[in-house]
Amino acid sequence: MDRGKMAEAESLETAAEHERILREIESTDTACIGPTLRSVYDGEEHGRFMEKLETRIRNHDREIEKMCNFHYQGFVDSITELLKVRGEAQKLKNQVTDTNRKLQHEGKELVIAMEELKQCRLQQRNISATVDKLMLCLPVLEMYSKLRDQMKTKRHYPALKTLEHLEHTYLPQVSHYRFCKVMVDNIPKLREEIKDVSMSDLKDFLESIRKHSDKIGETAMKQVPGAQDLVDFSPVYRCLHIYSVLGARETFENYYRKQRRKQARLVLQPPSNMHETLDGYRKYFNQIVGFFVVEDHILHTTQGLVNRAYIDELWEMALSKTIAALRTHSSYCSDPNLVLDLKNLIVLFADTLQVYGFPVNQLFDMLLEIRDQYSETLLKKWASIFRNILDSDNYSPIPVTSEEIYKKVVGQFPFQDVELEKQSFPKKFPFSEFVPKVYNQIKEFIYACLKFSEDLHLSSTEVDDMIRKSTNLLLTRTLSNSLQNVIKRKNIGLTELVQIIINTTHLEKSCKYLEEFITNITNVLPETVHTTKLYGTTTFKDARHAAEEEIYTNLNQKIDQFLQLADYDWMTGDLGNKASDYLVDLIAFLRSTFAVFTHLPGKVAQTACMSACKHLATSLMQLLLEAEVRQLTLGALQQFNLDVRECEQFARSGPVPGFQEDTLQLAFIDLRQLLDLFIQWDWSTYLADYGQPNCKYLRVNPVTALTLLEKMKDTSRKNNMFAQFRKNERDKQKLIDTVAKQLRALISSHHS
Repeated sequence: MDRGKMAEAESLETAAEHERILREIESTDTACIGPTLRSVYDGEEHGRFMEKLETRIRNHDREIEKMCNFHYQGFVDSITELLKVRGEAQKLKNQVTDTNRKLQHEGKELVIAMEELKQCRLQQRNISATVDKLMLCLPVLEMYSKLRDQMKTKRHYPALKTLEHLEHTYLPQVSHYRFCKVMVDNIPKLREEIKDVSMSDLKDFLESIRKHSDKIGETAMKQVPGAQDLVDFSPVYRCLHIYSVLGARETFENYYRKQRRKQARLVLQPPSNMHETLDGYRKYFNQIVGFFVVEDHILHTTQGLVNRAYIDELWEMALSKTIAALRTHSSYCSDPNLVLDLKNLIVLFADTLQVYGFPVNQLFDMLLEIRDQYSETLLKKWASIFRNILDSDNYSPIPVTSEEIYKKVVGQFPFQDVELEKQSFPKKFPFSEFVPKVYNQIKEFIYACLKFSEDLHLSSTEVDDMIRKSTNLLLTRTLSNSLQNVIKRKNIGLTELVQIIINTTHLEKSCKYLEEFITNITNVLPETVHTTKLYGTTTFKDARHAAEEEIYTNLNQKIDQFLQLADYDWMTGDLGNKASDYLVDLIAFLRSTFAVFTHLPGKVAQTACMSACKHLATSLMQLLLEAEVRQLTLGALQQFNLDVRECEQFARSGPVPGFQEDTLQLAFIDLRQLLDLFIQWDWSTYLADYGQPNCKYLRVNPVTALTLLEKMKDTSRKNNMFAQFRKNERDKQKLIDTVAKQLRALISSHHS
């Protein structure tokens, strides 16, 4: 039952659907009927639908038939009217055909014109399109042309910017054109070309600053700021920007630093003859300063092309090489003026670089080394100056004929003598010209030392110490050697030696004024702790002592020269009545010599006189006892005695003041006692008193007496004085033999 109801419901539903589809077919355009019919075939009841469709078609046919029957007469009338219209239509057709023919004939030119117009319109559209495309391409071409112009005029950084715009802004808009592809392919080449050209400009720049470093440095050392303005740094900036934009900044930095290191080594290599002239040093310093002025400017304007560590590394290298070069080359320099100029140049060099922030303490330390060398060159120079002064001096007191000359000398040398001032002109200073000359040269030396200490940033104490030490070297070594060389000259005379003693005495007194002079220029009091004292006093004392010794030696040599003229006839029997000529001349020489000693210190003159008398006495004794004199007579002894008396008379005359009574005569006491013993033939007294502290012949040595006695043997026969007493000859000979025997016994007992 239920199934029956369900089937009936489904049949009703299908019938309703078929009815809907039929209505839709009737009302829908035939072009859209496909989907409707498809829905019928999609179902399973299309047979029943076809039955309904047939039924619906038959119904519509019956309605059409009814309608046609109702309107048939009207249809006939319409056909009749239509036939009439056909005739009229034929006429109209003929008219239209004729009109068309006429129109075709008349419109042929118009068609041609229209065709031409069509072509013009087409060309116009093409031109317009072409213009539009060209408007897109023109900026690209203009930019490319601009790029070429910039590269041609070496404006490489703008060219790179233009290339960037061209690549990223303009070419993408016209990338489908073939010429654009050519440009795109050419862009890497253009970049490389810009890199290469900018690098070439950098190389030119590096070569230029290498050549002009000395000019840059010269300007910097003259005025310091603004030296970098002499250099056009734009090639460096351009190349740096270009390589930065191209992503190759590190490559550029490494290349720049490597090349500048090479240039630094070249700059720091001094020429082999640099030491010959100041210009050699100046050019060397200028190049170094120029190099670092450029690097300092690069450091502060390029933000990383060079850094402080790189600059410090270069400066350390430069400092060590510069100091080494200066040590080597300055050691060749023997001209103190050149060394001083070099010092001033080094100070300027150091001060200039210090302005740019470079540490220069090592340079000032090295200047202290050069100071020692400068002192040595000064000493050599002053050795020559002193030698010329001493060689050209006349070793005579300076004559003064007017007050003007007197004041001039006193102005040159600190000398005060009230007695001399009171004397009327003409008068003489006690010293010779070398005294004020040497004194002034010592002051000049001190000035020269002071010049070197300027601008070295030394304290007053350091300057004072430096000057005093150098001056001490001048006094104790240079001046001392010069004086010693003069004193030891072979041809120097006693007069010169006396004058040297007088001169050194006055120079010794002037040392306190030299102390004051140094104090005044350094403002360091002598009482200051650790202040070095001048050794001038010692120098002049040593020179004076050497001169004194040389005087003693010289005097003795002169005495020896006179003694060489002695020509005694040791076998003479005649009794003389005057001293020998050579001895008279010798005594006259000694008198004139000691007269010159008036300005010498008393002890010097006394020592010289005593030394001369002792040497004369010793030489006379040697002359009497020399082995070549085998025999001598009493007459010869008498003559010899006259000569000794002449010497004693000279000693008593007081040739040099200051001796106590008979002191100088004691120089001849040995000779006097020996001669008295033989001439007075007082052997009994001698032999009896020998060895007693107060004996008459205390100074007679028995060996000496025996030697002389032996020379008198066998001479009695030749002696005229004994010739008259032939009877006594044998007695005299026996007496001599007896005395000789006693002397031998005395000598023997004394030695035992």
